[in-house]
Amino acid sequence: MLMKRGLGYLSKHETFIFIGMAMAVGTLGKLLGLYDISSDWFWFVAGIGLIIEGSISLLKQQRFEKKYRVIEVGSQEYELLHKANLGSNKL
Repeated sequence: MLMKRGLGYLSKHETFIFIGMAMAVGTLGKLLGLYDISSDWFWFVAGIGLIIEGSISLLKQQRFEKKYRVIEVGSQEYELLHKANLGSNKL
């Protein structure tokens, strides 16, 4: 349950936007010569942003798969449903 809450908290788009803004402001400050920080920090923050983006995508995909059933055209299940629908449409 704690893991679910943690991922739910990270899946907020506001968190992802905040990290993007922090990266942009940090990079701008370095470019303007306001401070000198290692580029490793940039990549560290970028990695955290990617983790959050991946978590958002994963959670949304899992919710989609729970809500909808995807049937590929040409699969055995599709053929069975297709035949059943053709049979029910005949008068």
